[in-house]
Amino acid sequence: MKLNIYCLIMKIIIFNCIVYVDASEYKIWGPGLKPEIVMPARYFFIESIPNCDTNLLELIDLDIKIEGSKIDSNKPCRIWTNILNRNDGSYIVRYKLYEPCINVKIDIKVRGENIKGFPLTFKYIMFSEDCNCNIHNVSSFINNWECGETQTQIKEDLHLFKGIDFGKIRKRIVSTYDNPGAVSLCNYVIKNNLIYRKCYGQHVGFKMFMDNILLSLTRKVLLPDFEMFVNLGDWPLVKDTNEIFPIFSWCGSKDSFDIVMPTYDITESTLESMGRVMLDMLSVQGNVRDKWENRHPKIFWRGRDSSRERLKLIEISRQYPDLFNVSLTNFFFFRNEMEKYGPTSKHVSFYDFFDYKYQINLDGTVAAYRFPYLLAGGSLVFKQDSKYYEFFYNNLKSNMHYIPIKQDLSDLIEKIKWAVENDEEAKTIGMHGRDFANDNLLPKNIFCYHVQLFNEYSKKVTSTVEIVEGMEMVKSSRREKCNCNYNMKDEL
Repeated sequence: MKLNIYCLIMKIIIFNCIVYVDASEYKIWGPGLKPEIVMPARYFFIESIPNCDTNLLELIDLDIKIEGSKIDSNKPCRIWTNILNRNDGSYIVRYKLYEPCINVKIDIKVRGENIKGFPLTFKYIMFSEDCNCNIHNVSSFINNWECGETQTQIKEDLHLFKGIDFGKIRKRIVSTYDNPGAVSLCNYVIKNNLIYRKCYGQHVGFKMFMDNILLSLTRKVLLPDFEMFVNLGDWPLVKDTNEIFPIFSWCGSKDSFDIVMPTYDITESTLESMGRVMLDMLSVQGNVRDKWENRHPKIFWRGRDSSRERLKLIEISRQYPDLFNVSLTNFFFFRNEMEKYGPTSKHVSFYDFFDYKYQINLDGTVAAYRFPYLLAGGSLVFKQDSKYYEFFYNNLKSNMHYIPIKQDLSDLIEKIKWAVENDEEAKTIGMHGRDFANDNLLPKNIFCYHVQLFNEYSKKVTSTVEIVEGMEMVKSSRREKCNCNYNMKDEL
C-alpha cells in the first residue's frame, strides 16, 4: 500500500516537473570505480532503481564531474569525461586519463544533491593507459580485475595440447602454412615481459592488432614467458587432424582446431575507446535513440555480398517488404549478379540500426564480427546457424540471448512473425542479449580473456622460451613517462 501511494505521489510530482531525489534510488558500479584497473577509457554504470513504473533518472538533472591533479603540481590533470544515456533510466560514464593523476575525485549529483557515497576521492596516483607500470602479476591481475573462472572456450581450445615443444614443431608450422599469397602468420615470443616477433606471408599488416593488445597487456601485467603463432587471416587454419598445431586465430570453426581469441575488431575498439574508433561496445549503447516501443518492427541490415545467404536475404525481403529494411552496400564476390540483387545503398551509421526492433547476424566470409555490437544495442538479434564461431559463443543461449535461424534462412519469416506477435518476449530476449554483452564483452572482459588465455596456454609450452633467430622487438610508439615508484596503499 505504501508503495502504491509513493508511486501516485511521484507521478504527481513528475507531472509538475519536480523530482524527489533519494540517494538510495541509484545503483552505481563498474571497473571505473577501482583506480588500480587501468584501461584506455575507464567506465562505470549509473542505474535508477525503479520503485514504481517511472524511470526517475531520465527526468532529472544528472551532473557528473571527474577531476584530479598532476602529480608534480596542483594543476588539473587532463581527464576527458563522456556520459552515455541509454534512455532506459541508466547511464554509462566513461573517462580517459591522459597522464598520471593524483587525488582523482568522482562527483555525482542529481539536481544539485550528491548521490550517497559521493564524491569519491582516490588519494594515490592513478595511471594512464600509457604508463608502463607492471603493478600486477597474473594472479593479482585476475583477482583485482574480477575476471572470474577461466572461460569454457579456453579450456576446450587447450585441452588437445598436453605439451607444446616449439623446438620440434616450429619449422613444421612454418613449412605447413608457407603460402605467402594466401596465408599470413606471425611467430611471437613473450620473454621477460618484452615482445618479439617474426612474420611470414605477403600480407602481414594485421600484425598491428596483435602488437597493440600485447603492448597494452605488458603495461599492466607481468605475463609469463611463452611462444605462439598467430594467424593474421580470417579463416581458421588448423584442419589436419594428423598434426594439430597450436595456432591462435580470431575466428574458430567446427571443422578446425585453432585457439580462438577475441577478434581484432572488438580488441581494437577496446584499445581505442574514446580515441580514434567511432564504434565500441559502450558507444553503441549510448547512441540508441529510441526505446523498444518506439523502434520500427522490422529487420534492419546493411552489408556487402560476402555470402550466398546475404543474397538470399534480399530475395526474402522483396517478398515481405513490411518486415524488412535490408540492402547490400557493395558487390565484390557476386558482381555478375548485381543487376538481380542491386541496387546498392549507401552506408549508414551503425547507430541507425537500432531504430529497428530486429537485427540479423549473417556470416560473411567467416563469422560476422558485428555480432557483439548487435547484442549491445538491445534489439532482438536473429542469428544464422553457422560452423564459424567467436570466443564468446560458448556462453550464449539460444532463445534467451538471441533467436536462432537456419543457415539457409528457411525459417526466418516464421521467426520474425513470432517476434511481431510476441512483442514482450521479443523485447526480453533483446534485453537479455544486451545484458550478456555487458557481462561478457566489455573492455574489462576483453583484457581478462587475453590474460587468462595466455596464462593457461603458457602452462602448455614445455620448450625453453628463447628469442627466435630473425625476430624483431615490438616497441611501443607511446612516449609517456611515468614514475612507477610510489606507495600503492589504498587510502580511499
